[in-house]
Amino acid sequence: MGQINDLAHRMATKVIRLVDVAGDPVVDEEIELRQTSHTFLFGGGAFDAVQVANKSAPPERLTFLEEKLSLLLDVFNFATLPFYWGRFEPERGKPQTEELKAAAKWLKERNVMIKGHPLCWHTSTAPWLLDLDNEEILNAQLARIDREVSGFRGLIDMWDVINEVVIMPIFDKYDNGITRVCAEVGRVRMIKEVFSRSRGSNPGATLLLNDFNTSIDYEILIDGCLNAGVPIDAIGIQSHQHQGYWGREKLEEVLERFSHFGLPIHFTENTLTSGHLMPPEIEDLNDYRISEWPSTPEFEDRQAREVEEMYSILFRHPRVEAITSWTFSDDGAWLGAPAGFIRKDNSPKPVYGVLKRLIKGDWYTNAKCKTDENGAFSFTGFLGDYDLVCGHRSARFKLEKNVEIGQLVI
Repeated sequence: MGQINDLAHRMATKVIRLVDVAGDPVVDEEIELRQTSHTFLFGGGAFDAVQVANKSAPPERLTFLEEKLSLLLDVFNFATLPFYWGRFEPERGKPQTEELKAAAKWLKERNVMIKGHPLCWHTSTAPWLLDLDNEEILNAQLARIDREVSGFRGLIDMWDVINEVVIMPIFDKYDNGITRVCAEVGRVRMIKEVFSRSRGSNPGATLLLNDFNTSIDYEILIDGCLNAGVPIDAIGIQSHQHQGYWGREKLEEVLERFSHFGLPIHFTENTLTSGHLMPPEIEDLNDYRISEWPSTPEFEDRQAREVEEMYSILFRHPRVEAITSWTFSDDGAWLGAPAGFIRKDNSPKPVYGVLKRLIKGDWYTNAKCKTDENGAFSFTGFLGDYDLVCGHRSARFKLEKNVEIGQLVI
């Protein structure tokens, strides 16, 4: 009972009245309620959908990728697609729009919510920006936002608008056009420009500011943006934990600090490995490159325990609306880290079963009810989409916190 009380904000109680097509109440009938998806967004990086949707891999590899995505979609209802400018438009004027649209449509057909990542970032940005002056770079960036946000509207209505701005103007690993502009105009103006253009291109989109820096520097930046009128819809927090699980204390401390803004929080890029931990002296995770990083039974059990605790803490927190596991599979994982929920051969790790039990079991509602003499029944369930089955008849509805369902026709 304690768990349910802890999750009351994720649930709703509704009275629903069933009527037939003639408008008569469906009296004294057994009904079955089956939840089909969560309102809460449980996500994963679904970059493989680009190859699958476009059939751009050899047949054997394509079959493997389809199996991988099938495992992902059996648990998750949310997916991130790649819009890194340097890959999306390596040659100016030749974006991979159609390939990404095919991937978005493929996911949409499977009832998956999609986020595009990212619209603006100093890393993996278009190399040809270096041929332009700063004013031209900014104009190209804003035009790029217009094109993607308006062009994908209806398919992708959620975006990581700008990524890792705390470090953006002082990034010194290599020269790039976005750092040049951000260093000139400043962080807040840079963010305001790209958010304003994103909002204009799709007024109904959910727009995120995203960063790996969870220090006070990120808080100061968010505060400055909100004071400047930047229309941030959600705060994105990266949580790549290659050097060890944050633990309950740090998680709760981060949640407390970033909740003060009153905005939804998305854990946008979560990583917990099932291998050895990266040495603590590594400052930039990208600098750790080794030939083999194996997943082991001992560390797979550790990963399962850590993911269960972390997801449980985040799902219970009222400000958190989404969690994305950045690496669903060890196949092609960032840095070669064994951070997936499935191994390189698509076999599930213990963490996969744990997460499926939580998302599709402990946090899912499947119930049986009976209508009364007025055709009504009451039930309490987790927020999300449902199928209602009554004999050979059925209906679909969404359970929302502050929206009455009233009457369903079956």
